[in-house]
Amino acid sequence: MNQMQRILSARRLSHSIIPQSCFLHRRWFATSETDASSPPLSSAHQKIQTLEDKASNKSRSTALTTSSLNEQELAKFSAIADTWWHSEGPFKPLHLMNPTRLAFIRSTLCRHFSKDPSSARPFEGLRLIDVGCGGGLLSEPLARLGATVTGIDAVDKNVKIARLHADMDPMTSKIEYQCTTAEKLVDEGRTFDAVLALEVIEHVANPAEFCNSLSALTIPNGATILSTINRSMRAYASAIVAAEYILQWLPKGTHEWSSFLTPEELTMILQRASIDVKEMAGFVYNPITGRWLLSDDISVNFIAYGTKK
Repeated sequence: MNQMQRILSARRLSHSIIPQSCFLHRRWFATSETDASSPPLSSAHQKIQTLEDKASNKSRSTALTTSSLNEQELAKFSAIADTWWHSEGPFKPLHLMNPTRLAFIRSTLCRHFSKDPSSARPFEGLRLIDVGCGGGLLSEPLARLGATVTGIDAVDKNVKIARLHADMDPMTSKIEYQCTTAEKLVDEGRTFDAVLALEVIEHVANPAEFCNSLSALTIPNGATILSTINRSMRAYASAIVAAEYILQWLPKGTHEWSSFLTPEELTMILQRASIDVKEMAGFVYNPITGRWLLSDDISVNFIAYGTKK
């Protein structure tokens, strides 16, 4: 049984940790349940090789510290940086998704580090980094759960907004925010118990290079969590056509379908970066309740948890 089959056949989140209301349903994964529009494994290998070739060519072409930054993507987020904490603004989907993202993070990290999930501050003693932290939507609740949090973003306006908002609450005022990149922190020798990069990898220039940096920031046997959007036709219809053009939740052009990664591709990229993916779950939106739910449907939004080998 290959790596992807083991991941997709793993048991989903424990009922004792995540309330039943977070789920549409709970069942075992099977490889046949992945979206029909996802490419075959050989195509995924070709995609990974292309990404690695780009990263290799870039590293040979400059003597400076390599970076996975995509300047066009940085400009997009800089233009709307002032709206991070507007719950009805361009980042409304992240505000709605945050409780569900945190449910997955709390479950997997408590299990990984043998923490009590029923504790009010289960992440006490853990050093976490939020890569691509934006305005701090994820960094702040992580700090309230007891973690020592570092939030980094390549957009200076994002970091300033995050710092201003965090200073309003004593429980979040100690978050370390920096306008920097994962690559630069690797050069500084920084490491963390858990590295998180949510809704970031689809905006970087070289996903393979980016994951290598995430791995380097993770201590041995530490945890790494990423979330992104599947490169499927369902994702194109919902995350781009519906979210950007019909519902207008996001500015037009926020996402490029060609920059999305399939779960198979992300798993292989992480595996080559010495991160062994242990669990994967999907996010689905319920238009009746207006809530995001954890699901075994990974055809659009999905999140992955892995461990540093």
